[in-house]
Amino acid sequence: MSSESSVPPPLPAAEVPGTRRAPARPALTSPPEARRLLVLSASMGSGHDTVAAELARRARAAGKEAQVVDVLALLPGGLGSGLRGFYRTVVREAPWVYAGIYDLFLAPGPRPRPSGTPLARLAGGRLLSLVGEWQPDVVVPVFHLAAQLTGHLRARGALRVPSAVVVVDFAAHRQWLHPGNDLHVCLTDETAGEVRRGTGRAAEAAGPVVAPEFFAAGPGTAVWRRRLERYGGGRPAVLVSAGAWGAGTRLADTARLLVAHGFLPVVLCGRNERLRRALSGVPGVLTPGWVTDMPELLHACAALVDNAAGQTAVQALAAGLPVVGHRPLPGHGAEGVRRMAALGVCDHAPGPEALLHSLTSLTAPGAPREERIAAGRALFRKDPLDLVVRATGASRPS
Repeated sequence: MSSESSVPPPLPAAEVPGTRRAPARPALTSPPEARRLLVLSASMGSGHDTVAAELARRARAAGKEAQVVDVLALLPGGLGSGLRGFYRTVVREAPWVYAGIYDLFLAPGPRPRPSGTPLARLAGGRLLSLVGEWQPDVVVPVFHLAAQLTGHLRARGALRVPSAVVVVDFAAHRQWLHPGNDLHVCLTDETAGEVRRGTGRAAEAAGPVVAPEFFAAGPGTAVWRRRLERYGGGRPAVLVSAGAWGAGTRLADTARLLVAHGFLPVVLCGRNERLRRALSGVPGVLTPGWVTDMPELLHACAALVDNAAGQTAVQALAAGLPVVGHRPLPGHGAEGVRRMAALGVCDHAPGPEALLHSLTSLTAPGAPREERIAAGRALFRKDPLDLVVRATGASRPS
């Protein structure tokens, strides 16, 4: 992934209809790059925080300053921690509840739906105080509630610095979109086009934000391979991800299916110890607990079974690991898996037979595997930070 800025060519000199060509003028210069970035994350799982941390790391490596703030911590009266706890509970225990919330608040479509702006506004005072104290050149939301907040404040004129939203979902739902924001940086051209149509504002595609260590096998990969070989006896290791919160549907059934058909399921249960204990009793299943060296583990496995189309999925694409979406979480998880499949960067396997078919094809050496790996890595087109730091030249919302 390139970290060099991609600057458009100079614009031609202006012409006035009905007059002679004006004398040539000096080429327009690029707007000054942001030197101080305030990144607004959210501790909903770990995906948004992972993206925020990587953007901040890249900024600091480029000699800039960056601060990461949890937008949930800006909400008053413990409201943020209450939202986090509620969301964690429903995705683990009652995904049908989240499906209803998604349909009511988030799903795209023409009918009117409630906005997230009233909730986001509750964090406005604290954010403006932080901006006043720290004086960033650009504010960078990487969570949809934060995007609603900055869009609202920019539209009112209360936030006097640009806001550049980094959309981390393949399917950008309604709450990512607010016309007050200056720029949306998206994963794909398709999503960027939808954002432009939905907001009337600038949107560009750059690809996912993934740390550089995911792109090449590190020294710990050999350690994982030896561990997987000892445990699996040569069975292809298939990573099964349940996200940071250990949420998924019929994970034990999926694990047993893979064991019965000659695979070694390595189930990531996140911080859900109850799930890990339950799955650790399934013969032939490896449950390593919370993993701190994900790049090495990804490079040691043959495929990923994913249910969220989130950060683990794009990390797998960076590592050259084929991804199969199976029994996705409702709402943005299911929409994201379908969008990834339509892009040709993953398989969507709705049932057990489709899952086995996909894994059999994608874990074996050959053209299907190589083509899928190439398609996944082709998503990483630009460094999103390059677009973010140039947002200082964005026009103010009208």
